[in-house]
Amino acid sequence: MVTLIIYVFMLKNYLLIAIRNLSKNKSSSFINILGLVIGLCCCLLIGIYIKNELSYDRFEKNGDRIFRVIMEYSFNGSTASKKGNFTSMKVAPTFKKKFPEVENAVRMVQYPRVIRYKDKLLNEKKFMYVDSGIFKLFSLALLEGNPQTVLHAPHQLVVTKSTARRYFGNEDPIGKLVQVGTDSVPFLITGITQDYPENSQIKFDFLASFTSLDMGEEKTYWDANYTTYLLLKNPATANALEQKIYAFMNKEMAGQGASIQFSLEPFLRIHLYSEYGGFEPNNNIKYIYILEGVALLLLIIACFTYINLNIARSVERAKEVGVRKVIGAGKGQLFWQFIGESTMLCLIAVILSFVAAFFLLPFFNGLTAKELPTRALFSYDIIVGALVLTFLVSLLAGSYPSILLSKIIPVKVLKGSFKNTGSGQWIRKSLIVFQFFISVLLIASTLIMQKQLSFIQNKNLGYNRDQVLVLPFDREMLGKMQVIKQEFRSGGNIAGISVCARTPVDIQSGYNMRSSLMPENQQIAVTADPVDNEFIQTAGLHLIAGDDFSDQDIKDALHPVGGSPLYHFILNESAARVLGWSPEQAIGKKMFLDESRPGYVKGVVKDFNFESMHQAIKPLVLFPEDWANNLLLKLKGGNIPQTIAYLESKWKTLIPGRPFEYHFLDDDFNSLYQSELRLGKVLNVFAGMAIALACLGLIGLSSYSAKQRQKEIGIRKVLGAGVRQMMALLSVEYVKLVIIAILLASPFSWIFMNQWLQDFAYHIPIHWWLFGVAGSLVILVALVTVSLQVFKAAIANPVKSLRSE
Repeated sequence: MVTLIIYVFMLKNYLLIAIRNLSKNKSSSFINILGLVIGLCCCLLIGIYIKNELSYDRFEKNGDRIFRVIMEYSFNGSTASKKGNFTSMKVAPTFKKKFPEVENAVRMVQYPRVIRYKDKLLNEKKFMYVDSGIFKLFSLALLEGNPQTVLHAPHQLVVTKSTARRYFGNEDPIGKLVQVGTDSVPFLITGITQDYPENSQIKFDFLASFTSLDMGEEKTYWDANYTTYLLLKNPATANALEQKIYAFMNKEMAGQGASIQFSLEPFLRIHLYSEYGGFEPNNNIKYIYILEGVALLLLIIACFTYINLNIARSVERAKEVGVRKVIGAGKGQLFWQFIGESTMLCLIAVILSFVAAFFLLPFFNGLTAKELPTRALFSYDIIVGALVLTFLVSLLAGSYPSILLSKIIPVKVLKGSFKNTGSGQWIRKSLIVFQFFISVLLIASTLIMQKQLSFIQNKNLGYNRDQVLVLPFDREMLGKMQVIKQEFRSGGNIAGISVCARTPVDIQSGYNMRSSLMPENQQIAVTADPVDNEFIQTAGLHLIAGDDFSDQDIKDALHPVGGSPLYHFILNESAARVLGWSPEQAIGKKMFLDESRPGYVKGVVKDFNFESMHQAIKPLVLFPEDWANNLLLKLKGGNIPQTIAYLESKWKTLIPGRPFEYHFLDDDFNSLYQSELRLGKVLNVFAGMAIALACLGLIGLSSYSAKQRQKEIGIRKVLGAGVRQMMALLSVEYVKLVIIAILLASPFSWIFMNQWLQDFAYHIPIHWWLFGVAGSLVILVALVTVSLQVFKAAIANPVKSLRSE
């Protein structure tokens, strides 16, 4: 009992001493707490973001058994192949039937659809056609309806709870009919499902029965426009199943002049590891690692600031320690006293960091394009993680100063001969170098990343995306196309109007082609896009040989008189090259696009980036067809709001069955680089945080350094040294340390960013001057920070400093 009382008394005494020390040294305590708050707050925000990304699809009870089917195809005689998350309708039922490892298979495809119910008319982008087996694969909770029957027949529809409320309010939607598509096909609502979580790669508002598509099933492997998921009985059989599929497809494709193979992609790895798109934009695990590294580095800077300031203060606290050791305090007691002070300071910083993160979360959500809820900050694992982090930071940041102070010899201290020299000085300098090493690393990396993003934004892509409106379009509207173009042009601010399947920003549709000199069983994989005769002009493509499509070319392909369709094609340079022609030689040459489209080359356009700059430019064919998804309008310039208002009024008159919606082609372009743009914004902010944290440390250290050298400064001033000389004398040590940090950080930054740039087929070179800019910026900031503190000491009255000694 007596021992317990003694320990309680000691703890109370340590607590009082800690509080006194914190209040006595307000400036250093403030710098320490502020630095830790910044570091911990950044860690919290990055932590909940990373937690959200890593949690994608983890709620799926069958997640480890679900695999996405990836298709790869090539043609005999061609080394090129095309690969992606697309399959035909045939794959799911065939694999389910042929392979006992497959428990179930589901086909899915997402199309925007116009939905009409009473006075509501909306263009719904999250409208999915799915097989009825979806409820056996995914963790979809039906609130109403039987999972065995809700999508069993054509024209059945399941809606989410929020969608039901949006259309029907408090009414029961079960049994009601909604009109789907511009042709107003009635769909019966048979079920209501819970809204899917935000951290899911499959998000939808409507699930329609797959049989509603009314397209012949199981006929070919080539109609590859759908996504197929397999549910395996045992995930461990995935590799063996791939080998069986490989052998099976070799037999299926024997003698067809082409190769089709399928691989299995684990569902839980798609969001962060897949190079293929999906229903939601993927992230990149590399960017998660980068953000984890940034959070760790910021925390390290904050800890090093704490360590440095405590080492610098060791001279001031040496007498306190000496007296305590003389009256009987042991090394262990002194060590745990200082660790206790460190823990108290860290706990204060943690509490304040949670408060800061709470208020900064909306801003962080804007940076990351996420909707992370504030409750994510106070989840069990985040709080436990923060407490563990507090303990580690307290231990790591407080250990060295505690050991240093607990080892001092009382006699030296009480005689006034204790100085913070030797290993203490060396460690302080090393920590300063490392702090600015991190700052330079982040700033140089941010500069390179921003330069690459600027390169992407400003590169001549080969087409014009400025002031181009994109309006959703469909086949039913093609019959009115000439009237629509005429009415829109009458507004006077339209430079071009065109319809196309895919915009020039992102063309993905796969076809095959051959010249008339190639055998029928020898094909070349190619990307192609159905367009009309104004696409070249509207998109701003550069025709380098031949002519643009004419009205007659469109008629020959779509409305032939007394004969088979005859197509005219416009190739890009790469397509002409793989067919063995120069642009001039290609004109007039006979070729085939998917055998069903014989025709002649009408023109050749200069290569343009019709995919993300992560990929090199591939062969492309433009051709006329009787379907389209997008209407492109090139605006002349001014009066854009008035022009859009005019277009909307005409649209409502000409196309009353479809809502007027638009976006700019620039939006499509930026969506290709969402991950990079988000990472660039986040790094901008956190690079600023890094330099701010490093400067906080410099403020404290330079202030203590100037204080410790008061007598020297006074003597020099008495002997005639000016303020400028004194500032140069006291600043040069820190400038040297920053220069060492720059020299060390530059090669590391070059290695990291060169690796990042390899993900782009088109990227900037890394110039040496970028590191010079980053270094100069850091030196300038460090000089300003140190100079502000040194200036106060340099202008002080030397008589006071000498008298005080």
